[in-house]
Amino acid sequence: MVNYVLVGIEVFIAIIVLAILLSGIKILKEWERAPVLVLGRYRGLKGPGIIYIVPIISKIPFVISTRLQVTSFKTEQTFTKDNVPVVVDAVMYFQPVDLEKVVLGAENYILATQYAAQTTLREVIGQTTFDELLAEREKIGAYAREIIDNKTEAWGVKVTSVEIRDVSIPPALQEAMSRQAQAERERRARVTLALAEFEAAQKMVEAANQYVGNDRAFELRWLNIIYELGLQGKNMIILIPSNVPPAGSTAFMSPVGLFGIKELAEMAKKNVEQTK
Repeated sequence: MVNYVLVGIEVFIAIIVLAILLSGIKILKEWERAPVLVLGRYRGLKGPGIIYIVPIISKIPFVISTRLQVTSFKTEQTFTKDNVPVVVDAVMYFQPVDLEKVVLGAENYILATQYAAQTTLREVIGQTTFDELLAEREKIGAYAREIIDNKTEAWGVKVTSVEIRDVSIPPALQEAMSRQAQAERERRARVTLALAEFEAAQKMVEAANQYVGNDRAFELRWLNIIYELGLQGKNMIILIPSNVPPAGSTAFMSPVGLFGIKELAEMAKKNVEQTK
């Protein structure tokens, strides 16, 4: 009976030892690397694939992803160079390139990179006017990326891009900017209308100068205006022009529609005197 107990204990101990030894087997993905610490000292990186570390005396503090990583961050309310309060929402793309510096250079390289991006963007906004922040987002993002990359180089991190997604301002300032934009649009509309009136007046003067010394051209234009008026609407329009060229021969009575009232009276008086 005692032998069975001893055998059972030995089997149990063997299972525990085997489980401890097997616990040192790790499987890493293609883009993952694992720093190995042996008795607290850094001994290099392992991976990808199946790796083995000696249990108890060896340890993997974390696994590093070598792929491009993205993080979004938002600054607190920051004043621009012209004292406009803004809150900027941005996106940053970064990638670990020097894995030894990533392990030894920062406690948490992702968190350190995020904080560096926030403080740097606040500094850049403080050196930029509000109009520049709205109109030149790519330029400001590139400038911020360069500064952040210089900070994270000591941690083995390469910042590839910083993009500004949104710029928020207080509601009162938004309303004021809306009124300003509306006033600017009204000013442009009035200027455009005034320029149109000025150009139209110039063309009318030029057209009037074309009729100076050319009565027949003016009379043809007048007849064309009467014709166009007759085409508008369904009502009948009767016009007696005061200055229309006579048509036909110099008979006693030409067609009535081609003379004004004054001309008809003078013509009738003249014909009566000729018949005496």
